[in-house]
Amino acid sequence: MDRIIPALPFAAGLFVGMLVCLEIGRRLGKYYLAKDPQGATSGIGVVQGAVFSLFGLLVAFTFSGAPARLDARRHLIQEEANAIGTAYLRLDLLSPEAQPALREQFRTYVDSRLEAYRRFPDVEAAKAELARSAKLQTAIWTQVIAATRLPASNPDALKLLIPSLNGMIDISSTRTMSARLHPPLIIFGLLFLLAPVCSLLAGYGMAGSKQRNWLHITAFAVIVVISVYVILEIEYPRMGLLPVETAYDQVLVELRESMR
Repeated sequence: MDRIIPALPFAAGLFVGMLVCLEIGRRLGKYYLAKDPQGATSGIGVVQGAVFSLFGLLVAFTFSGAPARLDARRHLIQEEANAIGTAYLRLDLLSPEAQPALREQFRTYVDSRLEAYRRFPDVEAAKAELARSAKLQTAIWTQVIAATRLPASNPDALKLLIPSLNGMIDISSTRTMSARLHPPLIIFGLLFLLAPVCSLLAGYGMAGSKQRNWLHITAFAVIVVISVYVILEIEYPRMGLLPVETAYDQVLVELRESMR
């Protein structure tokens, strides 16, 4: 959550950089072909193969990891809904006079949890709402402890409610940490560096043609940029244009509706 790479600016910058490097590579190739037609292409295939293979492995690595992390975050949303729902149901063990206030606190808490993730891509606003959720957790904990001591509460209320509240609080911290788990920034930096380098080599390889092959140039740049864009959209699902993760919040929305 603290290290964010916006998908659209990154992809746009990459696209422009690749087109520029393709043109630079083509001009360099023509220059060296004019000076040395035989030596200009000697060994270029080996270099291209090595660099393109490395780039392909890097894209495959980031592409395979992003959906796995997204799936883990999706499961955590379900786990949080289950934990809150369990704790909410166990409020029945408390004294009748203590239940209304606590049920209202739970409703406010679920609203806060939903609002925290709806506020993305405004990171600061999301952090402020997460801090509010943490305060609500403390308030709920304190009220539950006090309510279990009331004479009308079930004798086993403390033993059953405390583990539920622990689970509800722990899963919120786990979700926050999960949102911060991404590949190191150097991986994306290397991705941003290798794509133009590959474009430079591809442009150099196209220097033998008299005219620019716009189909090959555009197709190469567009395919790479779309792949990188999709990776970033999945890696930062609440920051981009595609609602990749927000649809999973529906389970919390349904839980909130059941609390009425």
